[in-house]
Amino acid sequence: MISPRAIEPGRTESSSPQHVWYASYGSNTYLGRLAYYITGGRHPGAARTYPGCRDRRLPERSVPVELDGVLYFATESAVWTGGRAFYDPDVDGRVLARAHLVTAQQFSDIAAQEMYRQPGNELDLTGVLRHGRAVLGEGRYETLVCPGTLDGAPVLTFTAPWPVADAELNSPSAAYLAFLARGLLEAGAWDAAAVAAYLAGCPGAAGRWTAQDIRHLMTAPGAP
Repeated sequence: MISPRAIEPGRTESSSPQHVWYASYGSNTYLGRLAYYITGGRHPGAARTYPGCRDRRLPERSVPVELDGVLYFATESAVWTGGRAFYDPDVDGRVLARAHLVTAQQFSDIAAQEMYRQPGNELDLTGVLRHGRAVLGEGRYETLVCPGTLDGAPVLTFTAPWPVADAELNSPSAAYLAFLARGLLEAGAWDAAAVAAYLAGCPGAAGRWTAQDIRHLMTAPGAP
């Protein structure tokens, strides 16, 4: 086992960094899943084909991290059915995540695909790098968050504009949870028991999925 990397609080000095850490807390914790956002295509079992990034190189590095806040499941995913993962950084808690070192252009293209936009335009990162948060729209994953830096590069992620207290929680599907669980396990910082207990306690999954259920998803035939 390895230790999660510590995110340094504060802001980067550059307003236009070449590389950023994309902090994934959902299905993109799993590298095999993230690859479809980068290289394009349709993952088996998914209901959507992704155009991919302009730069199709996979992340230079991927490291486990822990974010301050809470992970919750809400809305209805058109890809997996069931609730999507969202991040509320303003609630006390701990979010297990995986930071992927990508170019700023790749982050823009990944974010565009999550926002159901066509990749190809650069996101203006000035606001999120300066203030730690920037709302680009009212939709899901249209709010950028920068919790700090890692090795001098900004850590960025995206989430919904609403807090967990205002969300209509929705239980995630088995296929979606399996990707989250396998991705966190693949990161190497948490064992299967820790990952299962963490996900089973997240709002939206709590009371609907047990840790034992999630452990079974990790080892079930056909699991990612």
